[in-house]
Amino acid sequence: MRILKVLVVVAIVMSLSSCNNGMKKVNSLESEIDSVSYAVGLNMGMSLRNNFKEVKKEVLLQGIINSLDSSNFLIVEKDIQKVLTPYFNKKRQEQMKAQKEKREKEALVKYADNKKAGEDFLAANKSKKGVITTDSGLQYIVLKEGKGDTPNPTSKVKIHYHGTNISGKVFDSTVDKNKPYESNANIFIKGFNEALSLMKVGSKYRVFIPQELAYGVQERGQLIKPFSALIFEIELLEILKK
Repeated sequence: MRILKVLVVVAIVMSLSSCNNGMKKVNSLESEIDSVSYAVGLNMGMSLRNNFKEVKKEVLLQGIINSLDSSNFLIVEKDIQKVLTPYFNKKRQEQMKAQKEKREKEALVKYADNKKAGEDFLAANKSKKGVITTDSGLQYIVLKEGKGDTPNPTSKVKIHYHGTNISGKVFDSTVDKNKPYESNANIFIKGFNEALSLMKVGSKYRVFIPQELAYGVQERGQLIKPFSALIFEIELLEILKK
């Protein structure tokens, strides 16, 4: 790896210096070393083109020359990573954000009907008897009101839940498995977490979760497509001691 880094530096210096010093342009590769040298330079150039399009060749060359003759550093060696890390972390975050936005736009087109179906369902459900709507858009019906304590986000709880899509198809159920689930109260999707924060031990709610409080653009198996509204029956059995 160290040899490769040295070769990369040499390749960059050679290629950039050729622009200024009139070095002979290479049109063919006569030996294995020629091929390896060219491949290293090509690979480095492609990496710069793809990951650092803003590169200033003259300044890059000056940095390489200074590193080789160990003189006239414009940035002290101990600060190199302090300069590089924030910049490339920011670039990486921007790229990830752009990719995410692109995926979401594509999904919005592909699953527009599914999104609208969920919105229409919740709009109609909102006016049904017993349905309570929170500020976030979460809807729920109290099937049974408990008398115990209400969990906080860090509480460990034992619950039963039965989850379906708006077509009534079951995607997960501890009830069907006859095995309650134990976990912290804040690890679920946003709408589920909010529902638990409203419940007392012994309560059982039917919860209607808008897609933005569920999995949003994510697809979760065959029955939860992007932008799916979800329905859960949740029973808070116990707040467990840690």
